Parts: sequence; C-alpha cells; structure tokens
Amino acid sequence: QLQAFGGGLVQAGGSLRLSCAASGRAFNTYPMGWFRQAPGKEREFLAIIYASVDYTNYADSVKGRFTISRDNAKNTVYLQMNSLKLEDTAVYYCAAHRFGNYDLSTSYEYWGLGTLVTVSS
Repeated sequence: QLQAFGGGLVQAGGSLRLSCAASGRAFNTYPMGWFRQAPGKEREFLAIIYASVDYTNYADSVKGRFTISRDNAKNTVYLQMNSLKLEDTAVYYCAAHRFGNYDLSTSYEYWGLGTLVTVSS
C-alpha cells in the first residue's frame, strides 16, 4: 500500500528526492515516517511528519541535510536528501506511524517496498 521510489546512484555531496506514494487507502491522517536499512544494520529512523500541523522531527544523523514533506492531495510523502554521504547508502522505506515512540520501527505499519540509495565517492 506504500511504495517508495526515487532512489538511485548518486555521488557524495549530491541530492536525491524520494517519494512515497500510497494506494488502496488514504494516509492523509497518519503521521508518516522515513526509515532506512543498510546491509547488516537495523532499520534506522530518519524523519517523521505529522498530518495536520506539518510538525516534523529528524534523526540527528540527517538533521539539516534531509527534509520531509507531504502532499495530502496526492497522498504522497517526500524526502529531500542533500549533501549525501557514503554512509547514507541504504534501502529507504516509508511507513505510517500508528502508536508508540516515533523513532521505533515497531511503532509503524503499512510498510511498503523500499528504494535503494547508493552514494559513491
């Protein structure tokens, strides 16, 4: 029901914008989050955006470089990624926050397929 896309290969210092499109149901009322998972690592919280007031919160690792936004009319959430680093290489996922701490993946549902971001030197 959620599909992240927009990943690809980018040089360090470059930018990418990821999109998360919803289908089958409306996610306009859900806080939406972005996570990533690098090989051999746990899924890592990146950012969350709330539905009604556009409140956002970010992990320290991406604060100031990544920006989360949403277009409720399009049922889509975005992640603008700037100043990309080698350590940003991962599969990126979006999901809907349902309950609990916003920085835990277990607090989210409706995980979609991720999109691979590879940052090269």
